Amino acid sequence: MKSPFFNSKILLFGEYGIIHEAMGLALPYDLFQGRLIFKNVTQVSSKIIQSNNELRTFADYLKELVKEDDFPIAFDFTSLDFDLEQGLFFESTIPQGFGVGSSGSLTAAMYQRYARKKLPIANGVPTTEEISNLKKVFAKMESHFHGSSSGFDPLICYLNMPLLIKSKQHIEVTQIPDFEASKDKNDTIKGAVFLLNTGRPRRTEPLVNLFLEKCKNKAFADACQNQFIPLNNACIETFLANDLEGMFKNLSDLSHFQYKNFQPMIPSLYRPLWKHGLQTNDYYLKLCGAGGGGFILGFAKDFDKVKHHFSQYQVRVVYEI
Repeated sequence: MKSPFFNSKILLFGEYGIIHEAMGLALPYDLFQGRLIFKNVTQVSSKIIQSNNELRTFADYLKELVKEDDFPIAFDFTSLDFDLEQGLFFESTIPQGFGVGSSGSLTAAMYQRYARKKLPIANGVPTTEEISNLKKVFAKMESHFHGSSSGFDPLICYLNMPLLIKSKQHIEVTQIPDFEASKDKNDTIKGAVFLLNTGRPRRTEPLVNLFLEKCKNKAFADACQNQFIPLNNACIETFLANDLEGMFKNLSDLSHFQYKNFQPMIPSLYRPLWKHGLQTNDYYLKLCGAGGGGFILGFAKDFDKVKHHFSQYQVRVVYEI
């Protein structure tokens, strides 16, 4: 079986705000990938056995949805069951619990391989309606892993296109600006969006529950509505408009807001580093997904200038700006 790879994803902006109808911007990220594959005779490991068992549990969950008439597409369970007996597993380099779509990639791979009649995408670039229909299917599938899922992560992994969330009901394919092409030819300064690896996985559900609990406090809820969401949306709008000065100004305020109001989501070891960026304005850190561990997102106008701050950490450039 030659199964395609499905990339991981990065939610550039929109963490927590999407819950309250803020905008979101997500990109596929090809450094980490996953695919369905069969083990060969030389492959016997606990990791492969564990993955095969997890796929069996996932298949049982999907079958239960069908029994309850709660699954909108036909699935080829006969082929899936046969493949599982032959040692099917999910080969992945996507770290679990780091907010980059490990379950999203798996969900996309299962849909691509075993959905009998895939939802149509007419002209290569899906319409808002086609995206919405896919998202509903993926939400049902990925809920197996998180208790409740928006379906957004598998959508990114499956379509492998940058997506702009305008609301929960309106998601569309977007274009990421070519920042290099718009620079002056004599400009040698290279900015970057980068991932800072905390080295510790986290679970999304408890952190989201904590955020929802904090939102019961009127002062916190008002701050999110009147400050956090407008800043988040402004970052997206200026980023997509190739307005880096505007984006970094809004990003500074967004990073300040998260440092002040999202302390439980920022690992304590990284708070001094976060604060240093705010004090120097050399770089800004923000949550990547739910926070609490996994990756932290960083933005720098001049990445070479700030690299030494992260010499003790694992950092990867996601996008040059």
